Amino acid sequence: MTTTQQDQDVIDLLLTQHRQIRDLFAEVRNATGEPRQRAFHRLVRLLAVHESAEELVVHPASRHDATNTVVDACLREENDAKRELTNLYALGTDAPGFDERFARFERAVLAHAAHEEQQEFPMLRRRTDPAKLRRMAGAVRAAEAVSPTRPHAGVGESATTMMLAGPPMALFDRMRDAIRDWHRTDND
Repeated sequence: MTTTQQDQDVIDLLLTQHRQIRDLFAEVRNATGEPRQRAFHRLVRLLAVHESAEELVVHPASRHDATNTVVDACLREENDAKRELTNLYALGTDAPGFDERFARFERAVLAHAAHEEQQEFPMLRRRTDPAKLRRMAGAVRAAEAVSPTRPHAGVGESATTMMLAGPPMALFDRMRDAIRDWHRTDND
């Protein structure tokens, strides 16, 4: 039996994205040159929209249904990851030292995903109505559609800040992505 988007709850959606993130980490690790850079840009985009949506939708619900300690730890980890992802993006995939920093970043992100999967998600599933979890998946998809495609570490992690600053940053990021992609195809 296949799950449609309407049937999928927010936890299943996020677990699917966590698998995609793991796959992209492996792709970046195993590629070189332009394919590596493209995989890294896909990873940056997925992490940026994923974390923004969690900050807007999931963590506020978890704070209500879980505990502040769990949510605060997730937010700290995400803010640290945004800062390091910003640094890696500026460094570039071909720079000396990228591999070592990327490996540390990967370990931190995967530990964060495990923290969510083992602590936050089970509490959310136990304490939240299944219909609400399905609605939250739709809210996450909507948030991702208007979220920045790059990390903006200086913005902060509150849902209010993301609601105010996220859409203008997302528009700017998406314009930069379109121009970068146009240049890439125009120069091929």
